[in-house]
Amino acid sequence: MKKNQLVMALLIVGAIFLFFVILALLLSRSSGRSTRFALGAKVGVIEMTGVITSATEILEDLRDFREDSAIKAIVLRIDSPGGSVAPSQEIHDAVKKTAELKPVVVSMGSVAASGGYYIAVAGQQIVANPGTMTGSIGVIMEFANYEELLKKIGWKNITVKSGRFKDIGSPNRPMSDADRQLLQAMIDDVQAQFVDAVAQGRNLSLEKVKEVADGRIMTGRQAFEAGLVDKLGGLETAVELAAELAGVVDPNVVYPLEPPRKLIDYLMQGTADHLFRIMQQQSQLKLNFL
Repeated sequence: MKKNQLVMALLIVGAIFLFFVILALLLSRSSGRSTRFALGAKVGVIEMTGVITSATEILEDLRDFREDSAIKAIVLRIDSPGGSVAPSQEIHDAVKKTAELKPVVVSMGSVAASGGYYIAVAGQQIVANPGTMTGSIGVIMEFANYEELLKKIGWKNITVKSGRFKDIGSPNRPMSDADRQLLQAMIDDVQAQFVDAVAQGRNLSLEKVKEVADGRIMTGRQAFEAGLVDKLGGLETAVELAAELAGVVDPNVVYPLEPPRKLIDYLMQGTADHLFRIMQQQSQLKLNFL
């Protein structure tokens, strides 16, 4: 009797599990996306959109796909104008590490410029739409100066500092020649890192990269002609190329599992992106690939 009950319980649990697997597959078809439950060889697609302020989520997705043996190749879909230097470099290094283990193809959306392009060069192949806005190889740091405005309203700022450069970039005083030289040296160093990354990733000489590393933006077609892009096409082209590099025929296309998010998370993310854009116009000591 007890044995029959155990068998029945196992059958019920198995039926429930099968139900949820089938439900997940049906939902993925209705949304146009396959899930990680899909059988057979897979090409994983990771989407990176918006201003780059953090690397955490993309790093997790890359690690998951890198360690999943069923995923034979990865397409990184970039639709970003760039952002902070450090997260861009972190993602670049993670893409490069992943590309050593399995094919990584970058697909450029509407824009993949500056930090977005920095990340792209770590992939084995780059696919861009002819009208994609890309390039913008350069570093920028912006400051505001409120000194004259504060004088008009009778506001006087007093600063006590431990060294001559401790208040560098302050909006309350003019930038000195020494300040500018120090900041320019930082910009030049990070720019050299950017140029090196592009030269290595695209197998180009430093001189060739420097010719277009003046902050200029270009279309996907112009980037292709300059050797900054491998192929013209959209996401589907990138998926086909990734499958070809992995030696896979008719693969399932899968996306990272999205954890449930609360409404407050969406609001906070939107607010963070908006604040970041505002802060670019204010005085700050932050280097950006933007």
